[in-house]
Amino acid sequence: MSLSQWRCRSLRRVAVVGVGVTPLKPTTPEVSYKELIFDAALKAYADAGVDPRRDVESFVCSSEDFYEGTSIFDEYVPDQIGGALKPVCTIAADGIYSLATAYMQILTGVFDVVAVEAHSKASDIVNISPIYDLALDPIYVRPLGLNANFVAGLEMNAFLHSSKTNLMHCNKIISKNRKNALSNVIAMNSTNAVPRRDRVLSYPLAEEDVAPLADGAAVVVLAAEDTAKSLRDDLVWIKGAGWASDSPNLETHDWDTATYAALAANQAYGQAKITNPVADVDVAEIDDTYSFKELQHAEALGLAGARKAHEMLEQGVYDLCGDLPINPSGGSLGMGHTLEMSGLVRVIEVVQQLRGMAGKHQIAGDVETGIAQAWRGVPTASGAVVVLSR
Repeated sequence: MSLSQWRCRSLRRVAVVGVGVTPLKPTTPEVSYKELIFDAALKAYADAGVDPRRDVESFVCSSEDFYEGTSIFDEYVPDQIGGALKPVCTIAADGIYSLATAYMQILTGVFDVVAVEAHSKASDIVNISPIYDLALDPIYVRPLGLNANFVAGLEMNAFLHSSKTNLMHCNKIISKNRKNALSNVIAMNSTNAVPRRDRVLSYPLAEEDVAPLADGAAVVVLAAEDTAKSLRDDLVWIKGAGWASDSPNLETHDWDTATYAALAANQAYGQAKITNPVADVDVAEIDDTYSFKELQHAEALGLAGARKAHEMLEQGVYDLCGDLPINPSGGSLGMGHTLEMSGLVRVIEVVQQLRGMAGKHQIAGDVETGIAQAWRGVPTASGAVVVLSR
């Protein structure tokens, strides 16, 4: 390939041409993770109008061996996504990381169509807390017997104190997202009930601040511009992607600020040429594994002034009918938390909003640009952001 050909290919655009996701459920004893993935894959390929055995050239999956209970998990995914005898790689990270990997594969010019897969069979995990604990420093921190909720409680306390946010704002996030999820056909059963906050896990973190775990699977199909235009008209383009990590150690990372999200957003916004996210972004699907995280992430992503997210929340800016809806899908608090699949769910929800196909939770008006953001959860300080646009 000549230098001019390489430059031409490096400037190619990449679009989302197909999405598929299963309904999220608290438990799925009737199906295996392979059947969940197969279901999502069928939906995505039908949506894209492609045959995986003929048209899809590479497959990127998100699987964390500790969640799966199986080592080298990439050996267990090709069959149900149609990837047998084709390149398949597994990223031990959230689905947005896998999406970014697929995006870069197409930008190289080596592939024109790539499928991205992520799933959760959280109901198969007997006790997830010890798995989270494995991310803690094994010498200085893990022997203290801390757990994810304890660490989240400390971080929540630090954020509330520094930002002048209070528990009523957290309750409003929970209520907003639960209410939004009632209109989302793939969300777990949600409720309009007012958060009771009487089951404290690690003050001020209460049980209802934590997104419930869910099972499901999601597949997204990406294609280079020429191929994408031959597949459908309502294309959603990837304008930018970024990922970053703060310090992995509790004693050295930022406690009141989501630095990882700010760094990842700066990368994605730079590629997408977004200079004013509040004005340029029409919809955002961001991580709300814990209620306070939605506000913390909104500030890090530039969707609020410094320490102003709670004020914009009070003003209704982030509501379904607000000027900048955040998590109109219900987020993880309303839909269910699907571990490494969470980011890909956020991406699919943004794609449906941009297509105008989000159903009862479709936001009003012209939806041109959206962002999806993921966080890998306590005690990590890693996250990813992708900018999508019509």
